[in-house]
Amino acid sequence: MAASGAEDAELRRACAAAIGGAGSKQDIVLAIRVAKGRGILEKLGRVAKPRVLVLTTAQNSSKGQRTKAFLRVLKYSSGGVLEPAKLYKLKHLAKVEVISNDPTGCTFILGFDNLRSQSVAPPQWTMRNIDDRNRLLLCILNMCKEMLGRLPKFIGIDIVEMALWAKENTPTVNNQVNTQDGPAASVMTQPDLKVTVEKDLVSQAEEEDMEALLGTYVMGIGEAEAFSERLKRELLALEAANVHALLESEPLIEEVLQGLEAASVCVDDMDEWLRIFNVKLRHMREDIESIESRNNKLEMQSVNNKALIDELDKLLECLRIPSEFAASLTGGSFDEARMLKNVEACEWLTGAICSLEVPNLDPCYAHMRAVKEKQAELEKLKNTFVRRASEFLRNYFSSLVDFMISDKSYFSQRGQLKRPDHADLRYKCRTYARLLQHLKSLDKNCLGPLRKAYCHSLNLLLRREAREFANELRASTKASRNPTGWLEVSTGSSQTANSADTSTVSDAYSKMLTIFIPLLVDESSFFAHFMCFEVPAFVPPGAPANGNNSGELGTLNEALQDLLDGIQEDFYAVVDWAYKIDPLRCISMHGITERYLSGQKADAAGFVRKLLDDLESKISVQFGRFVDEACHQIERNERNIRQMGVLSYIPRFSTLATRMEQYILGQSRDLVDQAYTKLVSTMFATLEKIAQSDPKYADVVLLENYAAFQNSLYDLANVVPMLAKFYHQASEAYEQACTRHINIIIYMQFERLFQFARKIEDLMYTITPEEIPFQLGLSKMDLRKVLKSSLSGIDKSVNAMYRKLQKNLTSEELLPSLWDKCKKEFLEKYESFVQLVAKVYPNESIPSVTEMRDILASL
Repeated sequence: MAASGAEDAELRRACAAAIGGAGSKQDIVLAIRVAKGRGILEKLGRVAKPRVLVLTTAQNSSKGQRTKAFLRVLKYSSGGVLEPAKLYKLKHLAKVEVISNDPTGCTFILGFDNLRSQSVAPPQWTMRNIDDRNRLLLCILNMCKEMLGRLPKFIGIDIVEMALWAKENTPTVNNQVNTQDGPAASVMTQPDLKVTVEKDLVSQAEEEDMEALLGTYVMGIGEAEAFSERLKRELLALEAANVHALLESEPLIEEVLQGLEAASVCVDDMDEWLRIFNVKLRHMREDIESIESRNNKLEMQSVNNKALIDELDKLLECLRIPSEFAASLTGGSFDEARMLKNVEACEWLTGAICSLEVPNLDPCYAHMRAVKEKQAELEKLKNTFVRRASEFLRNYFSSLVDFMISDKSYFSQRGQLKRPDHADLRYKCRTYARLLQHLKSLDKNCLGPLRKAYCHSLNLLLRREAREFANELRASTKASRNPTGWLEVSTGSSQTANSADTSTVSDAYSKMLTIFIPLLVDESSFFAHFMCFEVPAFVPPGAPANGNNSGELGTLNEALQDLLDGIQEDFYAVVDWAYKIDPLRCISMHGITERYLSGQKADAAGFVRKLLDDLESKISVQFGRFVDEACHQIERNERNIRQMGVLSYIPRFSTLATRMEQYILGQSRDLVDQAYTKLVSTMFATLEKIAQSDPKYADVVLLENYAAFQNSLYDLANVVPMLAKFYHQASEAYEQACTRHINIIIYMQFERLFQFARKIEDLMYTITPEEIPFQLGLSKMDLRKVLKSSLSGIDKSVNAMYRKLQKNLTSEELLPSLWDKCKKEFLEKYESFVQLVAKVYPNESIPSVTEMRDILASL
């Protein structure tokens, strides 16, 4: 026993250490070893895990020193030391169930109602023997009763066995049971026990009533016999009271029985009457139902007959062809006075055909012979009318245009420009606009030939009007031809300066566009509307067409090509005529065309815009021809053997540019800038080639011509960005040519002086300045000889430079600026020479820069 007590104390100390290590201040009530399993583990042959169950209590200071009860599960670590595994609160213990599969009764399940996963089976706890099991369960029950005031449900436990075991072990305060693994200790006595046993023979309601009854008595399991005797005594007393009450109420019962007998006789009589009435009512109800059934059938038949008559009337109305419409469709006239009748007949025919088609017609009628015959008759009537109307309209369009063409008063004549007027033509055509719409709804294919006939007839009229107008426009415009050789070598300057005014040419072209472009736009829009094209009224250029109307738009453009094709030739003729009179008028015509082109933001078709695009391209090509010819005129200057002074095309170009700037209108700036680029590039390239033909005078030719280019374009370069670019380019080339020419003149007079300086500069890269005087040809004596030969007659040398500069120049106005540049360049070179001498020959005296500047100023 001493050994068991020591082992039990050792288990409690180990449990206390494990619980205390977990940071909990709790009192251990009971600690006992168990085996943990889940049932399936034993089936698989796996060994259950050893665990220790510990019942503990703790005081809760926040709730008025209320005691809390816990069930802790401890496991063994790899080193055999106990450590916490699970913690359960006894207040959540709902049931205790002993496993029936274990014949020893030592395996049970503790069911808690706050487990997160109810789908996972709770663990099974296996004790060493029944005593260990009863000790643990009694301890749990007493703690629940005393601390929580309630008991969990017990399932599968024999209450008699528990009561007997409790009686035998009630005095035990600290029991020890020896098992094969050691003693198990319990520290609580079992004075009272209330166990709920779940039996199959007791219903849930009875179990709850029994629990309520037992709850009125406070007793333990040991008082079961006394409780049973008490229940027997109370039952006998209750039965005796019931018998006494029955004996006292006997007279009242006799009266009640007599009343019940009388009532029973009345009920029997009433029941007989009701059976009789029920039979009569059943016969009446059957008669009423029969009458209602016959009446309903008659009403249904009447409604159906009425609906059938109405449907037949509607069908007959659809199948009937009015005589007045039949006459109009088969043989009526298409005169203007009869058009209202014809349109009404078309509307009726369209409606009649649609009414005999599904879904407008009930599908059940679609296969009727009368309907099919009427559909064939209407189709024949439709074909007859479409053929007659199409033939009439083709002849009508042709006769209408032929009448206008035969009358010369419609067109321009000699001495009189006639603006085309199609108001009367459109008015007469609008008379048949509704007829065309109905023809389209009846047969879309009939519109193709009609559109071609209209386009062919009207195309003849438009081309005649444009041709007559263009011929008279050219004949009535008076303008002298301007020379085309603006930059030709043989052309005199006065010939280009006094060119004639040709503004009437561009005015004539503008008038041509002003008259015919709106006319063509109106004709395109009228044609699209009149011929029932399903396209938007306005389509922005380049905008994607609607998918439903893209096909119609393509067909419309093809038809407009037939309608207006050929008229562009008369516009081209005006452009060619204007180009022959004055090629520079292409600039103003280009601006006029661009203005009309930008004004056509949207139209019913793209032909007018295409016409303007083609005109713009035609004008650009013609102007390009003029620019190319001008470039050829410039390049012909290369053929001269030698040319000195300013080339002839340099000042003429400024005159040409001035005239071109006067002709710019609207968006023609790009066209002119491109011409400037090509012309000036050719001019500069030709100038370089001419200068290189005589290298001796190349720089003189370049500087004179570049200077002349700048002088002639100074005013224009301030307002024209493209010319300003070439002005700066000429300025840079002028400065470079001046520098080269001046350096040549300086070196011709002071060659020995500056060659000596160059030798010194070359040696300073390899040796120190102090070593240079000891080099061959660079001694102090050599320096004095160079100074004497170069500077002894400085005034003569400077005068020689001036005369040389004056001799080569043909433009006297450039001499002062060139001489100033020459003196400045000489002084800069001489200053560099003086600095070199000061470094290499510090003791040698030479004229200073100031003295040399004074000498140059005095000459």
